Amino acid sequence: MFTVCAFAGVLGFALSACDDSSSAGGDETETSALSCSAEMSSSSRHCEDCKDEAISSSGKSNDPAEVTDDSSDSKGNPSSAGTSTKSSASEEPDSSDSEGVEGSSASVPSGSSDASVYDADKNTLKDLRDGQVYKTIKIGNQTWMAQNLNYAPDENHVHSLGDYAWSGCYGGKADSCAKYGRLYTWEVAMDKAGCGYGESCNNSYEGSQGICPAGWHLPSYNEWETLFRNVGGENVAGRKLKSEEGWNYYSESTKGIDYYGFSALPAGRRDDNGDFSSAGDRALFWSSSEHNISYTYDMVLYHKYLGAYLYDGSKYDAFSVRCLKDSD
Repeated sequence: MFTVCAFAGVLGFALSACDDSSSAGGDETETSALSCSAEMSSSSRHCEDCKDEAISSSGKSNDPAEVTDDSSDSKGNPSSAGTSTKSSASEEPDSSDSEGVEGSSASVPSGSSDASVYDADKNTLKDLRDGQVYKTIKIGNQTWMAQNLNYAPDENHVHSLGDYAWSGCYGGKADSCAKYGRLYTWEVAMDKAGCGYGESCNNSYEGSQGICPAGWHLPSYNEWETLFRNVGGENVAGRKLKSEEGWNYYSESTKGIDYYGFSALPAGRRDDNGDFSSAGDRALFWSSSEHNISYTYDMVLYHKYLGAYLYDGSKYDAFSVRCLKDSD
């Protein structure tokens, strides 16, 4: 199946035909740029496995960079970046009193059926639609969910959104939702925006609330880039944002260190054929920024790369959602 691969920071697109499958173990060999370019052809679908070509064309090394001492990286130091440390999000949140008490920083938007309670003191977000409580983390001036969204929208509502609206658990297994959160097609992730596959948003919905609870929104392309800068740049962002556990092992240099408590898990994806793949190998998160009527940008982390990348993914596919708190 032919695919389209776009890499943030690279002008133009690297077109290639790639096998989307990836090994569940850590002994696979990386596809070289040479072998990938030998398969180049016209394409109409997304491919995340052609990262090497995009990096090569941008003049960056194809080999994962070594990180030997993160403590010496001033950009990655929580105190210098103005971030909270991961310890504040490492414990299970206590939802018993997250409704808000006098003197806390919790708040409940009024008159909203999708209201939420954010408690900055406890670093928690309670989604009042279903009562689920999520850890949160502040990195720079941004406050992120530190867990993937696991909200299950009403199925009748999902079907009303369009032909390509879908949300569910990886492999159709409930324990996958408990571990990874849910996967959503872009049509569902954007919810009422009315711009699924074949319908353009014209970028007017960047920063849209979408499927997120009130007071939070689907991050835009630029907001993902801001996160990368806040953790030291896209070339090292993947390693610092990935959770320490849950990923298929590849090498020490690319293993997640979860430096800020973002705790990205490799939830994988569901493609337009309804097939699931890449759990353990990839984390893919939607943005609210559209590329065209068929593709929109998503943020991707790999088990075998140290960086974080922005690609254009097909609106047919289903990825994870991380919500970003609205500006105060």
